[in-house]
Amino acid sequence: MMLQGRIALVAGATRGAGRGIARALGEAGATVYCTGRSSRDGTRNPIRPETIEETAEQVTTAGGTGIAVCVDHSEESAVAQLFERVRADHGKLDILINDIWGGDPLTEWGKTFWDVDVQQGFTMMKHAIHTHIITSRHGVPLMLDGGGGLIVELTDGAFYGYRGQLFYDLCKMSVIRLAYAMSVELADHPVSAVAITPGFLRSEAVLDHFGVTEENWRDAIEKDAHFAHSETPLLVGRTIAALAADPGVHRYTGQVLTCWDLARHYDIKDTDGRQPHWDEHIDATVDEIIDSTSPSPEDVFLLTLRKSQLDFDDARAEQRNRIEIFLKQHAGRVGLNPDAHD
Repeated sequence: MMLQGRIALVAGATRGAGRGIARALGEAGATVYCTGRSSRDGTRNPIRPETIEETAEQVTTAGGTGIAVCVDHSEESAVAQLFERVRADHGKLDILINDIWGGDPLTEWGKTFWDVDVQQGFTMMKHAIHTHIITSRHGVPLMLDGGGGLIVELTDGAFYGYRGQLFYDLCKMSVIRLAYAMSVELADHPVSAVAITPGFLRSEAVLDHFGVTEENWRDAIEKDAHFAHSETPLLVGRTIAALAADPGVHRYTGQVLTCWDLARHYDIKDTDGRQPHWDEHIDATVDEIIDSTSPSPEDVFLLTLRKSQLDFDDARAEQRNRIEIFLKQHAGRVGLNPDAHD
């Protein structure tokens, strides 16, 4: 119970990574405020059945204390009231998790920025960026008054290259930059700010997409071989719990961290005892595709995405160059422009 006595708030705890993080903090003994809009007593997501009350109950079952609070984090007055309640209840906040997203149905994959619905993209930014800023704005003063703590921004990917769609890229890169910017302004205070990416997450929605449950998830590997290297939302939660309990956590402040590297560093296992390492898997897959004699259109598409992801990564310049050469040879398979983004 390494976080016993700690007070945490997970913004966006209804499902996915947020729920896994809340559960893991509960495993470690923390009191966890689980916030979001999907509540048994309020607004429900018309597509997904999960609620913040279910998450809070799972936190308590895991060994912590779960508290569900229905909050729209885009409403600043509601967020201010939320932290006033935490202050009244406990007088401090030790861990703040910004995991609000809601962008999946808004992301227009396959469309260029001159084809997208701009207002839809702005809505995504409001959900995934503005809410994080509002939450930190009102949560951090409580952390400073209480003696410090840890802020975690959830993102997708620890790279600085392109993520395949303009607004998706802006959202996921913005929270990385937000963690860095907060770390600079918090340099003289005992609060650390980091961004963390999980790997291939077996969220409730992903399991439903593949038509499996957590009990038989391996059945979906036939549909997607990458799924063999997926992880439960609990794994990223356990790495964050270990990070929050680390007295030397400040050495990471301002950085973007990966679930897979933290799991190895702290020797943390997923629920099935595995330690999936998404980056190693992708690197191995890239090598296999480049060495193959007859790549599929899907293989070419994957390398196209990977090439853009490796922009600004000098340590992987050699891999990017190999991919670029390969794409010039095979671009016709999917009608790609091999010089795009150069």
